[in-house]
Amino acid sequence: MRQRRDVLKIGLMGAFGAALPGGAITLAADAPATPAAPAPAAAPAPPPFSAAVVLGLARALAAQPFKAPKPALPDILAALTYDQYVAIRVKPSAAIWNGENTGFIIEPLQRGFIFSTAVEINLVENGAVAHVPYDKNQFDLGKLQLPPDMGDIGFSGFRVMLQGDGGTLSQLAIFQGASFFRAVARGQNFGVTARGLALHTADQQGEEFPIFRAFWIERPSPANKALVIHALLDSSSVAGAFQFTIRPGEATIIDTEMTLIPRNPIDHVGIAAMTATYLLGSMDRRHSEDVRPNIYEVDGLQMLTGKNEWLWRPVSNRSTLQISAFADQNPHGFGLLQRSRKFETFEDDDAHWELRPSLWIEPIGDWTEGEIVLVEIPSESENNDNIIAYWRPKTVIEAAVEASFAYRQFWCWQPPARPNLAVATSERTGKLGRKRRFIVQFTGDIFADPQRNGDIKVNLSVSPGQYGNVRVFESAERKSFRVVFDLEPGSETFAEIRLVLEQGGAPISETWLYRWTP
Repeated sequence: MRQRRDVLKIGLMGAFGAALPGGAITLAADAPATPAAPAPAAAPAPPPFSAAVVLGLARALAAQPFKAPKPALPDILAALTYDQYVAIRVKPSAAIWNGENTGFIIEPLQRGFIFSTAVEINLVENGAVAHVPYDKNQFDLGKLQLPPDMGDIGFSGFRVMLQGDGGTLSQLAIFQGASFFRAVARGQNFGVTARGLALHTADQQGEEFPIFRAFWIERPSPANKALVIHALLDSSSVAGAFQFTIRPGEATIIDTEMTLIPRNPIDHVGIAAMTATYLLGSMDRRHSEDVRPNIYEVDGLQMLTGKNEWLWRPVSNRSTLQISAFADQNPHGFGLLQRSRKFETFEDDDAHWELRPSLWIEPIGDWTEGEIVLVEIPSESENNDNIIAYWRPKTVIEAAVEASFAYRQFWCWQPPARPNLAVATSERTGKLGRKRRFIVQFTGDIFADPQRNGDIKVNLSVSPGQYGNVRVFESAERKSFRVVFDLEPGSETFAEIRLVLEQGGAPISETWLYRWTP
């Protein structure tokens, strides 16, 4: 007897041949080889939507050659300047769930400028899927005149707005461009950006940027105060299914579940990837002519290793590309943090860098062996995301072998997990003849305790190169312990520096790491 199977037929705005009605993704069934009756049987009703539907679509994508998304961006939209694009507004009447007391509002975003890729937006309610068609009348275009026959060209993404008491609205998250998305905690400005997936970042053959082709947004219930978003990812190397569960609060939490199905083996994949801007800071004065003393969204990479060691690695705007890798097994957490929360640190009334979020990642499940990768890219502009961090698994993900990962993101003022040790609150470096002088300050309650026993040991190492002239300055009033030392690099072009404070053979501070380069 011939077996029947469900076949996933995918339209996605014509990306795979003729589009299905409205460009929506639907389910259908194979017809038997020989009709059993003269009249064709009615097509079965599609099953209720679930995460398994998106996974099935990802499997179907992975079994086919990659095809670039369509339709192409009309010339009039591709030619938009930044100012013209950001002037486009979603009309209140086009905002999804506006006035429906769901706790969230979705604003579809116009394609244009650099946001050329079309994505499909679908809404899910009680298991039923409704496609959101594009209509130019959804937007206040100002003086921009679009052709009357635009058709359904899709969207560039969407913005998630949070409904507060009294009907107030505030921005919560944006999904737009490739697989990028951003979120904020209460009272913050957008800053660090997450990626659904990073592939071949900083490799010589060039980076590959996967895209989210389609989203399914479940209608939220005010009772659970969470928004669930499903996404279908695609690129030349891999397809994938994602589920994001967003919970706003003092910190905005996004639980991410993902399954990847490679078309071919992928040996350089970045999980829980994030990017941020660092132009000018105390470890890099190449842009010292700027009127502002510091310009950065994050000032370092925090790591809590699988062996429960707290690491702090300041980031910098380098003169050459720098890639650092920190080997680990089942890390407890990592993230790009903004520790500087004073306006006076930046003196920027427009950008307010002190209000940018930190992004902390807590892996869920067994991540086995791998490394946390930090990429520092030279930059001349504060508009460039030149700092990148992600988890790179040690094992190659083979073609057609499904790999699943889960993690929790905290978009926050401070991560929920913090060292119960002294932390590095400032660092500076500068020339001293042919040497480099470093000043690293640790702050913690232990330095204000007059009853503590034992001397504090400075455990400092440099490789390659040498160090000397180590001095310490302790202040009970400021609860601080400053370490001053000189680096003697000689003819070396880099030096890895490791510094931790110890007492009684145990660490009393996080471990401070830095790579010096000319």
